[in-house]
Amino acid sequence: MVTRINKNISSLTIYLSGTFLLGGRNMDIIDDLQWRGAINQQTDAEGLKKEVNEKKIGLYAGIDPTGDSMHVGHLIPFMILKRFQLAGYKPVILIGGATGSIGDPSGKKAERKLQSMEQVKHNEECLTNQMKSLFGEDGKFQIVNNYDWTSKLSLLDFLRIYGKRFNVNTMLNKEIVSSRLETGISYTEFTYQILQAMDFEHLYKNNGVELQIGGADQWGNITGGIELIHKTQGADAKAFGLTIPLMLKADGTKFGKTEGGAVWLDPEKTTPYEFYQFWINTDDRDVIKYLKYFTFLNKEEIEELEEQVKNEPWKRVAQRRLAEEVTEFVHGKDSVIEAQNITEALFSGNVQDLTTDEVETGFKNMPSVEVSTDKKNIVEWLADDTAIEPSRRQAREDVSNGAIRINGEKIDDVDFEIDPSTSFDGKFVVVRRGKKKYFLARIK
Repeated sequence: MVTRINKNISSLTIYLSGTFLLGGRNMDIIDDLQWRGAINQQTDAEGLKKEVNEKKIGLYAGIDPTGDSMHVGHLIPFMILKRFQLAGYKPVILIGGATGSIGDPSGKKAERKLQSMEQVKHNEECLTNQMKSLFGEDGKFQIVNNYDWTSKLSLLDFLRIYGKRFNVNTMLNKEIVSSRLETGISYTEFTYQILQAMDFEHLYKNNGVELQIGGADQWGNITGGIELIHKTQGADAKAFGLTIPLMLKADGTKFGKTEGGAVWLDPEKTTPYEFYQFWINTDDRDVIKYLKYFTFLNKEEIEELEEQVKNEPWKRVAQRRLAEEVTEFVHGKDSVIEAQNITEALFSGNVQDLTTDEVETGFKNMPSVEVSTDKKNIVEWLADDTAIEPSRRQAREDVSNGAIRINGEKIDDVDFEIDPSTSFDGKFVVVRRGKKKYFLARIK
């Protein structure tokens, strides 16, 4: 454990100094992003590299409040923003209260359903809290809401100041629009790219922002913002765009999706244990890529883990490190410990070592039944009260063969009397049948 802590401190120190080590030489943050495979396109690669080496520029990434939580796919651009923050740059996080109220057409085949402004406001608050958790409360970043400046603009001012600066033909050729022309696109969503361009110009003028970071599908919106800045602030204005690659798993499926749906940052939607499990179950073919994208480990540490994946993949050391790092970043150290406790207890069968809260979390998606507090013969309880066993005969056989564990204790006496009220604060009974099949009995 001491070794791991020292490595983490070393990685963080390297980030805070603003210099990195790649192949025995110092590198800037752009080199670091290139090595991590985190850059898809740049509007002016040479100019941006020169600018970030000359001063600590401002930069931003945005998210629309279309939901009340981010999922892991949203993390990618904000991980880049976090790297810049740690290296001493000035990140700005934009919550799209205005743009989110009309909807981004990017990647959508149909019009978004407009949310109520009350829902948008609720989502804004939830996302703001998540961003504060990820970026800290130390004032080394800003959170802004584009509703604050967009809502003050009248329709006539919008048309006179901004509408005149956008050519419809150019807008139609943007991929986010052209992909929708066959099925149709409303004027509302058509104007989204203007609003996003206005954001970049506003932040350039008022917050010292020179760089916008976004997903690969945001390229057209980003370049639109740079064009607007050049038209309003002069052709020599230093404004840059950088997009990240589309993230796909090795099997070609979309990153961040599971059988249960998206993997959320909100612990009420995806528990820290489930979050941890998502990362620890990463395919060997993806784990190094994810370590580069989602952790702040340096090149030396990641290369050591890459060797372990090649030579001892069954130990899944890289996956465990990935799960620890990302879970701690999003949910904190205590959540890592809890997730590890649950994982170890389920693997070993020692569920008696879990707390009541850990049982609630770890067994959230396992088969469950409701039972009373009445004491009952184990055979009757398994067959009649819970239907964990299909019949009393099968229950008697499994108990006699030692295949049943109650709260981690093997039960092989068919006359055993179960008292549901004595375990886990009288809330649960954990049953294991065989080596891996778990059931949760909830006390009603």
